[in-house]
Amino acid sequence: MDQSIVVSLEDGVCTIVLNRPDVFNSFNQAMGKAFQEALDACAEDSAVRCVVITGNGRAFCAGQDLKEVTAPNAPDFTDIVENTYNQSIRRIRGMEKPVIGAINGVAAGAGANIALACDLTIAKESVKFIQAFSKIGLIPDSGGTWMLPRLVGMQRATAMAFFGEPVLAAEAEAMGLIYKSVADEAFDAEVKLVAERLANMPTYGLGLTKKAFNLGLESDLTSHLTTERDLQMLASQSEDYAEGVRAFLEKRSPTFKGK
Repeated sequence: MDQSIVVSLEDGVCTIVLNRPDVFNSFNQAMGKAFQEALDACAEDSAVRCVVITGNGRAFCAGQDLKEVTAPNAPDFTDIVENTYNQSIRRIRGMEKPVIGAINGVAAGAGANIALACDLTIAKESVKFIQAFSKIGLIPDSGGTWMLPRLVGMQRATAMAFFGEPVLAAEAEAMGLIYKSVADEAFDAEVKLVAERLANMPTYGLGLTKKAFNLGLESDLTSHLTTERDLQMLASQSEDYAEGVRAFLEKRSPTFKGK
């Protein structure tokens, strides 16, 4: 059985651990498939209210396992980019549930861009984010050329992609690349706190908010106002909305179910 991905569920929080620490959690095709299967399971399981993606060992993810692409009869880059990475990014962004990137160690190449695809990215202050592609003559993939300019602007994105220089977590937070940089010793507790908070929120509505953000990146204001209207109608029909209103009127804390 493939153990490159380890999954656990507790109190509505599903944690997906990248588990090839001997190669800094770099991806091969088997790991990519296992990762996507884990994401699909999270999306389909109503007991999952929040997803945490993290790594085992000293790294979060070093990107592609280069041994795979240099082996005899290696898959070509169309195959690797589409089936290992693009399919993973689509699942992270398309999942209508909060996804936290809990970045425990270096995030390089595709690993950096998987981290940035998460809804909220929390990193140890010792973490480095590296767009390492230019070091071997490649372009940022896994959504990198789409995400980076939107997060930090074209000039910073270009410098990061061209030079491939490490960006420390505190600097990444300051420039808007990630949500939060946390002292290493406080990292686990902070991730747990944020994940549990999200898992107890009206996660159906949070999923619709994520969907609206995704659609808004591709649309004009006039058409997006219609999208907001339609998604708000869906939210207003949810059990969470009804519970939120009742709790407000009864002056108590709501108990949301993510429905």
